Amino acid sequence: MNRLHFLKLLSVSPFLSSMTNLNEFYTAAKGFKNTEKMPVLFLGHGSPMNAIEENEFVLGFRNIAKDLPKPNAILCVSAHWFTKGTKITAMETPRTIHDFGGFPQALFDVQYPAQGSPELAKMTKEIVSPTLIDLDENWGLDHGAWSVIKHLYPEANIPVVQLSIDYTKSARQHFELSQQLQNLRNKGILIIGSGNIVHNLRLVDFANINKVDYGFDWAIEARQKINDFILDGNFEELIAYEKQSKAFQLAIPTPDHYLPLIYTLGLKQNNENIRLFNDKLLAGSLSMTSLKIE
Repeated sequence: MNRLHFLKLLSVSPFLSSMTNLNEFYTAAKGFKNTEKMPVLFLGHGSPMNAIEENEFVLGFRNIAKDLPKPNAILCVSAHWFTKGTKITAMETPRTIHDFGGFPQALFDVQYPAQGSPELAKMTKEIVSPTLIDLDENWGLDHGAWSVIKHLYPEANIPVVQLSIDYTKSARQHFELSQQLQNLRNKGILIIGSGNIVHNLRLVDFANINKVDYGFDWAIEARQKINDFILDGNFEELIAYEKQSKAFQLAIPTPDHYLPLIYTLGLKQNNENIRLFNDKLLAGSLSMTSLKIE
């Protein structure tokens, strides 16, 4: 091979690579019809007991579901799948994971038998670059996913996949990865982030574990500032949460429950609105704040 021909090959190889990814994406997307753009949700999931209890937050989930168009599938980013590297569930039938302890047997008896979607897993893998996504056959649906999705779709008749949170990536990297998922919304995919914006289990007031509208001063401050940033569209301050006040550090002692919010906000477009619901503090150091983007 002469030098000129070799240089020509180098010049077109990125193009060929992108075309290959695009072709693979369209191949994977064939099973999903084009739709109107789906909304995006962030759900404050709180205690696993919300899966079986009746309370105002569960009612909030059910009410928000009334106005949702029926999705072709759900992609959920749950606080409870925190991994090295990014993974996505790719099995036909994900198991219901009871990833908690010390709760009544009735909670462990709950099964959420939604089907998976290997097609959506492959489509997601192809649409994201340069992040490598591993197709996972072992995980399933953890309680960050099924404990809230069961209130949206109690018949478990919508396929669900989970996308893990890579703990080696920064909040900005997660935000940018999320932006690459935008086209999934036009394929009838409902993207859900599930976590809690204010989430400090070490400081929970267990004597008032079910007390609603009750928060420590720092939790009240953090909730208000975070809500203001969300509604003002000031996402840069939220991405840089580690540089914020002491109240933020107490509200977000670890990033696992916070980063699903970042995934949700990464999908907002300029012409879309954000509506908060279930926006209350609980047990001193938790918030159930949830939001819808449409």
